[in-house]
Amino acid sequence: MTNLLEFDNIHYAYPNCRESLSGVSFSIKKGAKVALVGPNGAGKTTLLLMCNGVLEPTKGRVLLDGEPLRYDSRSLREVRKKVGLVFQNSDTQLFAPTIYQDVAFGPLNLGMTQDEIQSAVARSLAAVGLTGYEKRPPHQLSGGEKKRAAIAGTLAMEPEVLVFDEPTSSLDPAGAADLMELLDELNAKGTTIIISTHDVELAYLWADQIILMNKGTVLHAGTPEDVFTDPALVTSSNLRMPAVLEVYTELVSRQMVKKTRSPKSVLQLVSSLEQNFRKPKGDRALGTIVVCNVDTTGADEITAWIADHPGFRCGAMGTRAKNLAERESIVLDFTYGVIDKGILRALVGECSVLLTPASMVPHVFRRVETYCRESGNPIAVGPMSTKTASPAPGLGQNEVRQNDLSR
Repeated sequence: MTNLLEFDNIHYAYPNCRESLSGVSFSIKKGAKVALVGPNGAGKTTLLLMCNGVLEPTKGRVLLDGEPLRYDSRSLREVRKKVGLVFQNSDTQLFAPTIYQDVAFGPLNLGMTQDEIQSAVARSLAAVGLTGYEKRPPHQLSGGEKKRAAIAGTLAMEPEVLVFDEPTSSLDPAGAADLMELLDELNAKGTTIIISTHDVELAYLWADQIILMNKGTVLHAGTPEDVFTDPALVTSSNLRMPAVLEVYTELVSRQMVKKTRSPKSVLQLVSSLEQNFRKPKGDRALGTIVVCNVDTTGADEITAWIADHPGFRCGAMGTRAKNLAERESIVLDFTYGVIDKGILRALVGECSVLLTPASMVPHVFRRVETYCRESGNPIAVGPMSTKTASPAPGLGQNEVRQNDLSR
């Protein structure tokens, strides 16, 4: 991956204030999921506002695709086509009388035709699960819906980079999980995602690059494991270690598990424990995971399949899958952490069907395949077959054909 955004010795001070940023330097690869992590006042929001030229450094350079940002109106218009910013408070971003007008504002200012604008609005609202909300006033939306509407307005510009300031603030746990799942879906389509947060649990599990900040400086830039397995580094940023990592550290200190790669999830922690306590693999039957592409499988086919397989747990990931489940009154056992929960159920002999949009289907297979390869547990995973009564449990993780992924 090539560098998409670079921050070169960035300094910034608000009027009559001490520096908010002091010598910040790091780079972001195309397609990455990046979390700026630090306490309040660390400089995260100020740095995010540098990404698309809302603020200009007092010293240093911001580079996009290798070119320094220029701050004249014409140049900034081009930058903001590529880098979309979603603010912490959605009310500051939603200003039009209706959702349609709000989402259409960016394309209209780009000079698109009416047909192009309608297409952009429809596509963006569908991506965030707000189809049918076109005539709704923003003040009638819930907090989570406002956040999605703000994202839709940014998506309509078709940016390469999406930047979020505290994306889960003001959302309940379920709403926060749904939003982060949406960001995963957008990233799976190739969008680079940058968020700021002080939630170490979220950052550790979600990001593939952590920028740890405090008092306007970068303490460390690296993988989540690099950052959060260093107690001194975490303490120096006035944060704490993620709970799953803290439990793992205590288990290692008591010699209850062998020290290997640090777990990022409950599934990985369970796998570590199983290395010491599980029965031999031959003594237990593993369940099956079936993957359903909701973009290419009809709702009637899905509901009929689920009715024919009453013993299967059901999970949905992505807005379209969850909306389908709600419309068809499909009872969901998993609504977040869906892939890991399917694997956990398989480890105790239960079968699951995972409803997912097309963009996330390859990700599901890769995630299960990676777990099977690393753990040695041969969990069968395959696409939903609506032509036969069987759920295709005979397909092993290495036997899935490429054309099955597009079903």
